[in-house]
Amino acid sequence: MFDLIAADLRRFEERLPAELRSDVAFIEAIGEDLVAAGGKRLRPALAFLTGKLLDADDEATMQVALAVELLHSASLLHDDLIDDADTRRGSEAAFRRYGNVVSVMSGDFMLARVLGLLARTGSADFTRLMAETAAAICEGEVLQFQVASLADYSFDNYRRVIEGKTAALLAAACAGVGLLAGADAAALEALERFAMAYGRAFQMQDDYLDLLGDPATLGKPVGGDLREGKATYAVLVLLLDAGVEEARAILERRAAQPGDVERMAELVRRHGAHHLARERITAEAEAALAALEGFPPSPARSALAALAEGEIARVA
Repeated sequence: MFDLIAADLRRFEERLPAELRSDVAFIEAIGEDLVAAGGKRLRPALAFLTGKLLDADDEATMQVALAVELLHSASLLHDDLIDDADTRRGSEAAFRRYGNVVSVMSGDFMLARVLGLLARTGSADFTRLMAETAAAICEGEVLQFQVASLADYSFDNYRRVIEGKTAALLAAACAGVGLLAGADAAALEALERFAMAYGRAFQMQDDYLDLLGDPATLGKPVGGDLREGKATYAVLVLLLDAGVEEARAILERRAAQPGDVERMAELVRRHGAHHLARERITAEAEAALAALEGFPPSPARSALAALAEGEIARVA
C-alpha cells in the first residue's frame, strides 16, 4: 500500500536529517539514531497519502510530514524517560546512553524544530492544529498516569488516553495536509474522523497484542501495559463488565507476581473479553472506512482504506 508514496518516503528520509542537524554532538547523535532506527513512519505516510488524495502541493505535504514526525520523535524521547524504558526500536534508549538532561533537552530541541517548520508553512491554522495536538499528547500521557495512580478505570478514560497518545497525531498528519491544501470543511472533518477512528483501532490493536500476542512475533515481551498499571480494553471488560476481582488484583499489583501476565491473558480468554476487544477494534476500523466514502475513488483512497482494513486483519 506504500508503493504509491515510496518516492515521497525516500525524499522524507533525505530531508529529516537536515531538520535534526546540530553543532552539539550529543544532540546530533540522538538525531542520527532516530533517523537510522526509522520505525513505521506511519504519520508521514498518512500525510503523503492525504496529499495524493487531495492533489496537494508536494512541499507543503513534506512540511506536514516532517512536523508530525518530529513531534512524535520528541514525545518518544520523553516517554522513554517517563516509562524508564531500556530500549527504543531495538537500541538502547537515549536517556540510558546520554543521561536524563541530554534526552529531555534533545526532545525539546526537536520541538523547537517543529516550531521552525510551522513558521515556514505560514499557516496560522496548521500552527493552531499542531499546538492543540501537542497539548492532547501531553494530556493523554498524564491522564494515563493519573488513571493508573488513582485506579480510575473507565472506558471513557481509556478512549481519551488512546486518542491523546496516538490518534490525535495521526489526525494532525491528515488534517494538516488538508488545511495547507485549502480543503473545505466537509473534507477536513472527514479526514479527522478517518484518522481518529483509525488511530483508535491502531492503538487498541497494539494494546490487545501487548497482552495476547506472541512475543516471538512481536519481538518483545508481552504484558508491558499490565506492569505499568495500564488497563487496556480487554482488561476493562473484566473489571467493569465481568467484575473479575482477580483481574483487578493483578492490575493493582502491576503484574508483580510470577505468572500474572499469563493469568490475565487466561482470564481475558475465559470471559470472552478478547472477542469484545476485537469487535471494538473492527468497529473503529469500519468507522474509519466510512469516513473515506465522501472522497472519490483513487489509489490514495484505496491505500488509506487498506490501512484501516489491516487493523481488522491484524490478529494475535
